[in-house]
Amino acid sequence: MSADDLRINLWHLDITDRSFIFEEPEDPSARSFFSEIISSVSDVKFSHSGRYLLTRDYLTAKVWDLNMESKPLETYQVHDYLRSKLCSLYENDCIFDKFECAWNGTDSVIMTGAYNNFFRMFDRNTKRDVTLEASRESSKPRAVLKPRRVCAAGGKRRKDDISVDSLDFTKKILHTAWHPNENIIAIAATNNLYIFQDKLNSEMH
Repeated sequence: MSADDLRINLWHLDITDRSFIFEEPEDPSARSFFSEIISSVSDVKFSHSGRYLLTRDYLTAKVWDLNMESKPLETYQVHDYLRSKLCSLYENDCIFDKFECAWNGTDSVIMTGAYNNFFRMFDRNTKRDVTLEASRESSKPRAVLKPRRVCAAGGKRRKDDISVDSLDFTKKILHTAWHPNENIIAIAATNNLYIFQDKLNSEMH
């Protein structure tokens, strides 16, 4: 399997002249200066079952069925609230950050990183998602990770919400990994490596 900026190429090893190209058609009306950059594929992973591909671009994580090349089976918005900040993210080069993604052992939950030392989990069965933070406080023994929520610019803000304007873009989680058999994840945040296990969140498994 190989990937260029905007598509994933799956090669069949027994048939050297056969390949599969997974590429989502672009909506011409939504095209902008940043379209090609934010659509660039930064990571791709086979599911444990071998049936699906998980890809990550700047704003989304996508699940593709190997039997359906025309469009992704599922699309998850990782940090859609950044759409209004693409100009400043381009100016500080953050728009070129390459985020990785990971499957849990049963392919039912996917995980990927974001800014402010946040990482996202999406449950494919329940369609629930959660934002969690990797920090020294959360890495203490028996500490419980509390869900976080980012409020878009001009949006209604609740007590513990974090404004998108308050995000620290120097703190980013680009690398994530999920243990193949256990509910254990590894999160790389700048020069720190966090290991979380068991009760990550009561709604996730």
